[in-house]
Amino acid sequence: MATALEQNLLEAQPREAGTKNDARAVRRSGKIPAVVYGAGKDSLSISVDPRHVQRILSSETGHNTIFDLALKDGERSKAMIVDWQYEPIKGTLLHIDLKRIALDKVLKVSVPVTLVGEAAGVKQEGGIMEQMLREVEIECLPGDIPSHIDADVSQLTFGKVLRVSDLPHSEKVKFITDANQPVAHVTSVKEEVVATPDAAAAEAAAPAEPEVIKKGKQETEEEGAEAPAAKPEKAEKKEKK
Repeated sequence: MATALEQNLLEAQPREAGTKNDARAVRRSGKIPAVVYGAGKDSLSISVDPRHVQRILSSETGHNTIFDLALKDGERSKAMIVDWQYEPIKGTLLHIDLKRIALDKVLKVSVPVTLVGEAAGVKQEGGIMEQMLREVEIECLPGDIPSHIDADVSQLTFGKVLRVSDLPHSEKVKFITDANQPVAHVTSVKEEVVATPDAAAAEAAAPAEPEVIKKGKQETEEEGAEAPAAKPEKAEKKEKK
């Protein structure tokens, strides 16, 4: 299991924090605007190479990767990506936020949960696996951040639920997510889920037409019954006159 502490280097150049036009100018130069803060130091506006950032985000440890952030003035510090923005249509990086990291202080991070093994309820009972929790929040030193946490589901059968308390724990990692939070379970394949919508639609549609037609006939018959009754009354009044 790889940890988030990787030997990566991200070079950055200081920039003047300004308007959207300034940010566009940075992007036209092939860089993206960024901000770095933390470790008791003032926030700093910088620009970085989006290709290097994307390489970090696409690595096994992803945004939990801790790397060296190097500035032209010689400043170098450990950092990690805490926020990033993509252009919605083209999918290109627009901006990132970086945080300076102190290797001797614990961090709170979210790491993905990976299901491992084939559940007995799937293999022997024909059920399907459902994962309800895909990330857990943990607290640990930067060097101990796992890239993911394995969840062994091989013993899961119908009626059993794998919870956060069942995940592998260690003295180096403290779980923040509620221990009773369900992670995964085996559920049955409900055939009616596929058949019901068509059947319900057919049942609902079938009586709908006769009811409308019947209602129309009743109104017509009532109107027809009232109309002939009115004519004799008028005729009788004429005869009396």
